[in-house]
Amino acid sequence: MKSTYNFQDFKGNSFSDLFAKDIKDLRYGLLPNYPATAAWAAYPNTKKFFLQDGSSEANKTPFDKLCQKEPWKNLAVLGDLVPGITIVQPPKLLIQYWQEHFGFSYSNLELLHCSVYLDELSQSDRFDKLIALFPFDRLKPEKHAVDPDTHYRLLNKVTLADLGVQCPKYESYNLHNFNLDDIKLPEKFPYLIKTSHGLSGEGTYIIRSTSDLNYCFDELRKYLDIKLLDTIIVSEFVKNVVENYCVQFYLNKTGEIVLVGTTGQLVTPDGNYLGGLIHYRATDMSKFYEMIAAIGKYAYEQGYFGMIGFDVLEDKDGQLYAIDANFRINGSTPLCLQRQTLLGLGKEVAKYSSNYRMSGTLDFILTTLKSELDRKDFIILSALEKVKYGNIYTEIYGIVSGESIEEMQYIEKKLQSKGLQLLS
Repeated sequence: MKSTYNFQDFKGNSFSDLFAKDIKDLRYGLLPNYPATAAWAAYPNTKKFFLQDGSSEANKTPFDKLCQKEPWKNLAVLGDLVPGITIVQPPKLLIQYWQEHFGFSYSNLELLHCSVYLDELSQSDRFDKLIALFPFDRLKPEKHAVDPDTHYRLLNKVTLADLGVQCPKYESYNLHNFNLDDIKLPEKFPYLIKTSHGLSGEGTYIIRSTSDLNYCFDELRKYLDIKLLDTIIVSEFVKNVVENYCVQFYLNKTGEIVLVGTTGQLVTPDGNYLGGLIHYRATDMSKFYEMIAAIGKYAYEQGYFGMIGFDVLEDKDGQLYAIDANFRINGSTPLCLQRQTLLGLGKEVAKYSSNYRMSGTLDFILTTLKSELDRKDFIILSALEKVKYGNIYTEIYGIVSGESIEEMQYIEKKLQSKGLQLLS
């Protein structure tokens, strides 16, 4: 049966290519870091656009992840058209590697000091609009590329039921109106409890036992105590899952949809995100077309444009359940953007992970893995040197690729033999 949808596949290899048609009217920039609520944040999101990035100071998402590793990963594939705002400059050696292996100039990276950057951007004539992953309390509303109230509402997990796609049954509760102890919970385990705007898996609790529930409620009370939580949802647990997908597409300002890619999500048994696996030719996105069309239509009606990724579980009967929708650049988006490059090298399978680590400096790693890097068996998106007990090591966000799943696994083992570790 012929599809009635007229979606185009994305042919570029950068965020600049994705946004090109939508940024001609004004001066745009990409703000690739998330806001934070931690004490180290010069501009904590604690006034209006709450996010759950840790229930106490001790377990907040750290600076190096939010302001270095995560944004650098996206800057690697930024392209040369859209300026990228960085509050910590990537190492020169990393930029040189990017220049050689991605082919962009990176002359459009703009460094602003982390203690003043949002005030500067709010007052600056240099940028009319900033493309953000999440609304910022201290960035003027008119400077956001998407209206921040709209963006915040779209990112709310409660919005899932409004998107016109099949999703698990859930109930939402405003905790200003409901006491936690009065919330009606499912009679049987397992089920899920989620906060409205959890960051990177934070705020999602799989409830398999009474002890899980007690832990979850303790965490929620901590969030309430620090006034960073309004709403939670209680969701049914999808059983007999055989696949966990992240489906990604770009929605432009005229409502047209461009397909970017679909990854198989790699997660721990506890649901923590480890990365994504993609088969560039084998993955059939047509089974998601109805969901893509519905989500794209809803987002367009709300005034959104940009990247959208939604997580889908497939059960043994072939039923598809959307469990989350992210109206922003997703963790594995740079993996999807490697499609044209890697297929051109005959590489059809690739895996992205944010959990690579290797002893030594970045310089040492670039030398040790030179042959694999030259062949694009391994691609470095982000690298941060650290020291522990006097030992230097480097944390890496990277991609391993091969002509087949078997070859990719062989390459992984070869990289491991050279010292590249994948932490679980």
